[in-house]
This record gives sequence, C-alpha cells and structure tokens, in this order.
Amino acid sequence: MTLFTSGLTSFLATLGFAVIFNIPRRHLITASLNGALGWMLYTLIMQLGGTTIIANFAGAVTVGLIGELLANHFRKPATIFIIPGIIPFVPGYGIFYTMESIMLQNFTEAVSKGSESFMIAVAIASGLIVSSTLGKYVRTYARRRKTS
Repeated sequence: MTLFTSGLTSFLATLGFAVIFNIPRRHLITASLNGALGWMLYTLIMQLGGTTIIANFAGAVTVGLIGELLANHFRKPATIFIIPGIIPFVPGYGIFYTMESIMLQNFTEAVSKGSESFMIAVAIASGLIVSSTLGKYVRTYARRRKTS
C-alpha cells in the first residue's frame, strides 16, 4: 500500500468515526487529517522495516501531539482531535484473530495474537501519555515565557 493510499483510507476512516463521535463540523477535517498523518507515519515506519509496536507508538505520539497543538490553537478539548485520530491504530484484527483462535482451540496462535494486540494497545496508550505530557509541558513553558 502506498503512502498516499494509506493516508487517504485512514483520513476517510477517521472522518467516519469523527462523525459518529459528533465532533463539531468545523473540526471534522482537522481531526481527520490528524488521523491520516499519524497513520502515514505508521505506514512509513513499517515500510522502512520498523516493528508494529514502534510504528504504533510513533503514530500515537504524532496523533497526540498534533491533537494537543490543535486543541491549543482552537481552544477546544484535545479529545476532539485525538480520539477519532487514534481509531486507525486500534488492533481490531488482532483481537478478532485471538478470539477465532480460541474458538478453534488453537491456543498457541491465540496467545501469540493476543500478546501482540496487548502490546499494540500498550504502545498506543504510552504514545498518548507521552504526547499529553509533552503538550502540558510546552503549554506551561509558553505561559511562563509569556508572563516574563
């Protein structure tokens, strides 16, 4: 999958979830672009031979940082831009195959897919925590600099 195709499909997926989550109309495009940029970074890292965990972490940090910047710019909660943008990263396929393997009593495969899905979820959560912390640090630094 090319980088452009990957970005376009993730933009559309993010847009769909942004509509479902009732994101304000004027922020639908920016929230969707946020998700597309994060997923394009994920795709680029995977094409360069990176691991799924590192790619998910980097994509989540990107979505989180851009979401924090957009929230600061538009004076809106960061969740408006982050939640729809993180949807493409959710390891739904891994969870599905884990459950399928359990149903077929292929427990070795279930443990493998389940642990991979768990690590992806941890990478996403860690990326969002890092970006949230960095966003708060930057805002605090900017406020202190502005007052002095």
